[in-house]
Amino acid sequence: MAVLDPLKVVLTNYDGEEELEAVNNPEDAEMGHRKILFSKELYIEKSDFMEIPSKGFHRLIPGGEVRLRYAYIIKCDEVIKNESGEVVQLNCSYDVETKSRTGTSAKKVKGTIHWVSSKHAIDCEVRLYDRLLTVEDPASEKIKKYEDLINPNSLKIVPDAKLEPFVKSAKPGDRFQFERQGYFCVDTKHTTKEKLVFNRTVTLKDTWARTGGKK
Repeated sequence: MAVLDPLKVVLTNYDGEEELEAVNNPEDAEMGHRKILFSKELYIEKSDFMEIPSKGFHRLIPGGEVRLRYAYIIKCDEVIKNESGEVVQLNCSYDVETKSRTGTSAKKVKGTIHWVSSKHAIDCEVRLYDRLLTVEDPASEKIKKYEDLINPNSLKIVPDAKLEPFVKSAKPGDRFQFERQGYFCVDTKHTTKEKLVFNRTVTLKDTWARTGGKK
């Protein structure tokens, strides 16, 4: 699990930390399991919270509940903002009876989101590569210069993404799927002993369709 745009979550009724079990590949049981660390303070994606939710939004909202992947159902009790009105922290409570894979609760929620423990997260640089051009067939754009077709968002660098500790031993060239994010490999040129650099190789969501192109 990797959080690229972190929003802090504090579980006000939780203390300590624990190990939870996560599958390495939901589609291949032979790839086994790994342990992930859970604690009082977590990071979730900013996009997984909406103060004023749009229709069909099934993630975290004020007073609403969502399941943390492999963990518990949590409820958003308080939204904390900075002086400029930006949401900087969510105070939430967790339901102890809803631990994943225990079968101790019949409670259901519509949304499941990923997360990382802030205490145990590994800071990494993540490079999000997208299509170089804004059109599918540049040769058909006769009235435009090639330079005018460059996608300004073809590379976005996330300097301080938060990843679970599982990636700490990753080596240049190793490949991973970040849940709900895409497929990534460890950069072979810029990764150092001090900091891992990941390059996105394949997205999970097709941004091409949203910009008017074809998949």
